[in-house]
Amino acid sequence: MTLLQQLHETSAVAHDLLVLSIVILSGIGLGNIRVSGVKLGVAGVLFTGLAAAHFGMHPAAEVTHFLKDFGLVLFVFALGMQMGPGFFASLRQQGRVLNGYAFALVAGGALVAVLGGWMLGMSPPAVAGLFAGATTNTPALGAAQQALLSAHADPAHVTLPALSYAATYPLAIVGIIFSLILLRVFFKVDVTAESELFRQEQGAGVEALQRMNIRVENANLDGIAIADVPGVHEAGVVISRYRPVSGGEVKAATPETRLQTGDVILAVGTQAHLEQFRLVIGSVSEENLMKAPGSVTYRRVVLTNKRILGKTVRELGLEHLHNVTVTRVSRGDLIFTALPDLRLQFGDMLQLVGDDESLNAATNALGNAVHMLQETKFAAIFAGILLGVLLGLYPFRIEGLPAPVRLGLAGGPLVMAILLSHLGRLGPLVMHMPINANRALRELGIILFLANVGLLSGEKFVATVFSMQGLQWVLLGILVTMLPLLIVGFVARKWHRMNFMSLCGLLSGGMTDPPALAFATSMARCDSPAIAYAAVYPLTMLLRIVAAQVIAQMG
Repeated sequence: MTLLQQLHETSAVAHDLLVLSIVILSGIGLGNIRVSGVKLGVAGVLFTGLAAAHFGMHPAAEVTHFLKDFGLVLFVFALGMQMGPGFFASLRQQGRVLNGYAFALVAGGALVAVLGGWMLGMSPPAVAGLFAGATTNTPALGAAQQALLSAHADPAHVTLPALSYAATYPLAIVGIIFSLILLRVFFKVDVTAESELFRQEQGAGVEALQRMNIRVENANLDGIAIADVPGVHEAGVVISRYRPVSGGEVKAATPETRLQTGDVILAVGTQAHLEQFRLVIGSVSEENLMKAPGSVTYRRVVLTNKRILGKTVRELGLEHLHNVTVTRVSRGDLIFTALPDLRLQFGDMLQLVGDDESLNAATNALGNAVHMLQETKFAAIFAGILLGVLLGLYPFRIEGLPAPVRLGLAGGPLVMAILLSHLGRLGPLVMHMPINANRALRELGIILFLANVGLLSGEKFVATVFSMQGLQWVLLGILVTMLPLLIVGFVARKWHRMNFMSLCGLLSGGMTDPPALAFATSMARCDSPAIAYAAVYPLTMLLRIVAAQVIAQMG
């Protein structure tokens, strides 16, 4: 009797943990093996899971199913938390183009599945399951089976999609990753250079903030408070300090500061906005107030005081309470002008201007407890997961479809995490996850998911694949997986000049495939592909669910 058999009889928990640890450890080792400069990365865990199950090593079925789904939820929720703050801005910039290509991916896969199934004489339910498996979309499988049940189909037809799904799903994950590798090799992509270019492209639409020293020459502004200067809010600039025409030291400017002709002010904003503002005020001054004598200085302070989260810069009232001015706000890689209506989030870094005493008071009010940025808020995480799971289970009814559409355990937590991280809080809970904790949860989640997918599929994988019907399913599934990916990837890169980071995210999201995204991000050594992934995921999920139901009821 082997050690595993003894453990299985004496301690089922120890047995399951041992099998899972062996699969994950060997999978990580396999993923780190380089062949021609390419390695499988985290996807290696899938193959060791398949091998372990084939040779009779597998945990209890209910444990495997739970860990698979729990790992998927952890991965997509952490992913959504990471991309949420910049998601909507990126969607406005490139969402239309990305979703156009994602639509082509779905339509192309459905067309290949239907035509291939017709040529090989497959039944529509088998084609629907094949389409779901070849595009790694479990909700589509559930939707196809539900549509068959609603249509009172033969019980044998209801179970058929699950068989074709199981035959095509494992190789679909490999096929998606292999397609990314083929595109990388064909276009001779330098991933490091492409990642840097992506960061530059992301910042191209965000103009850097500048400073401008302006002399007040407009006589109509004499005695006018800064808050009442025409166009000051519309121009999107902030006046941080000024030197009175009467002489003396440079002082911090507040909304109540009254201007006099001859004063020199220091304004902060984009170059275009500063030029527009200068036309109202006067002319550029050669005097640099940043270097002029005076007690005014600046300080960068992190917002960690929970009582003031969600307030706007105006509502903070730092000018009135502490005689300091907020000139800019940094949030991750984004830098904003501190306009009055800008709403603040936990972890925002505010640049303040004032004297030392005022800055000390403002710093205490804002918190500036940098250590809190490294604390993981597990209550907020599981509250978000709870809401995400509920959202994924909620049935959305669409006219013309026989069964409601659900986002599922992959879509619900992802959408909820994006929304919550964008808002910054959930009631009293701060929605903040340190970057190291985020990466750890994502890595743990995708490892658990892939290991258990392999363990669930491996036992019957070889027998199914090498039967005549199974072989047909597998071969057609590979075409459904790779043909649309390679065509769309080639067109997007060749004619649209799409950055390879965006392309990886588009193809991974267009196939609703977290393992492919994990492979792309590990290859890129950054989170850049996740932006495009999130931009196309919701529409793609909906289209694949609808397509699977339509295919299942054809004929």
